[in-house]
Amino acid sequence: MKMKSIYALLFMALGSVVFQSCLKDLDLAPKYGDNSAAVYNDPNKYVEVLAKIYAGMVLTGNDGPAGNSDIADIDEGFSCYLRVLWNLQELPTDEAICGWNDTGIPELNSMTWGSSNSFIKAMYSRIYFQITLCNEFIRECSEENMDRRGFSESEKATIRTYRSEARFFRALSWVHAIDLFGNVPFADETDGIGSNTPEQINRKDLFDYVEAELKDFEANMVAPRSNEYARADQAAAWFLLAQLYLNAEVYTGTARYSDCATYCEKVIAAGYSLHPDYQGLFLADNHTSDEIILPFACDGIRTKSYGNTTFLVHAFIGGNMVVEDFGVNDGWAGYRATKAFTDIIAPDSLTDGRFIFHTSGQQQLVEEMGTFAHGFAQAKYKNVTSTGEPGSDPSSVFVDMDFPFMRLAEVYLMYAECAVRGAADMGKGMGYVNELRTRAYGDNSGNISSMDLDFILDERGRELQWEGKRRTDLIRFGKFTGSSYLWEFKGDAPEGTSVSDHLRLYPLNADDLVANPNLTQNPGY
Repeated sequence: MKMKSIYALLFMALGSVVFQSCLKDLDLAPKYGDNSAAVYNDPNKYVEVLAKIYAGMVLTGNDGPAGNSDIADIDEGFSCYLRVLWNLQELPTDEAICGWNDTGIPELNSMTWGSSNSFIKAMYSRIYFQITLCNEFIRECSEENMDRRGFSESEKATIRTYRSEARFFRALSWVHAIDLFGNVPFADETDGIGSNTPEQINRKDLFDYVEAELKDFEANMVAPRSNEYARADQAAAWFLLAQLYLNAEVYTGTARYSDCATYCEKVIAAGYSLHPDYQGLFLADNHTSDEIILPFACDGIRTKSYGNTTFLVHAFIGGNMVVEDFGVNDGWAGYRATKAFTDIIAPDSLTDGRFIFHTSGQQQLVEEMGTFAHGFAQAKYKNVTSTGEPGSDPSSVFVDMDFPFMRLAEVYLMYAECAVRGAADMGKGMGYVNELRTRAYGDNSGNISSMDLDFILDERGRELQWEGKRRTDLIRFGKFTGSSYLWEFKGDAPEGTSVSDHLRLYPLNADDLVANPNLTQNPGY
């Protein structure tokens, strides 16, 4: 049975928080429908607050699907953490382009954004909304507070587990802040409530803080594969550490690939296994997969949102694609891939099972952003089960497919990259890659006997296409800015052109720069 009880608990006790300026309220305790003291004096209600932290990745408020948003000044459907993260990671790259003219989207397509871009502002706000929730929860879960409230040892033990999970999600949002924004305002649970001008922390110092945090609490998390479905465990913390180390050279100037490999091996030894069918990872019953380390759980009845995987299914359907094949009621005809990206997989399109683009009625080259027929359409995400049954929502609007945020295949690819960079065993890394290619090709006909960095980048594109990884990958490989790699409409040129290195970071929220004199904008904005 699909277990999503932590998400169902969300609506039992929590009200919503509306953020006009995330920095203004960075250290304020969230407002709850129940009195805050009543919530935290009852050990049975802590899981309800934890549920809000989990739900923050896939929901936009507490009324679902819309009408009582956590953050303001953007369409609620656009404001979901998963959706804005996906857009910021994919739209400025070769992997995806969107034909909509909604404010902020064309600028992401063309890499011409500024500090007032609504999607960038929404991501910044989502990160700090999550961190604020986590800070307050962690503060209330302190040993001193539990002692003062007279909790039993068994109650304390349970709450300590919850506290570690909240620390994990706070670390995750800090990693997104490091990756997307660099030097950012900082506050943790020790900062006093009411401070509205937090100091700016250096990107490297924040990296060090997150690394120390993950190492401090990971031992207190539930053992791998032992937690309730869709809840974080030790393997999720190890994965996040590996991901942090993989990008350490970008974030700090010092490579940490051997550390990345070490934590990859910890995850690999935890007992996960590749799903037998690649497409099956992106269906409505993907909760059965032993490959997924941490999903963001979505449910057509319990987690209604226009910004979670509901977006990932609907927005990619258009042209002559058959809507019923995707288990939804309509397509939003927005997103396609560029020719530069599909060329990476196209030579093996008949044999590599990861080429699941819809090509009928589509031309490969994107000549016009607003024309859905320009660019191959992605057919990866579906609201049907592996046996062809539709999702649970009778209206076929909201989607059951969980987002596979962390999965074993990416760990294999991280280890392989470390091997190519001279920090891990090449034979073992190649073996991991060939496991992925054997699944993709159905046999060993696609197996490799050598690999280099260009191959690794392309293989990550093939395996992790449209999973919100591409911008970070292109930056790490030195191909996001400059002119060494071009795709349609990079730099607002139809054929692509060089762009400035300052675009490797997004700008800080312009409103918060006015509100907080401690902040300095990222260069170039």
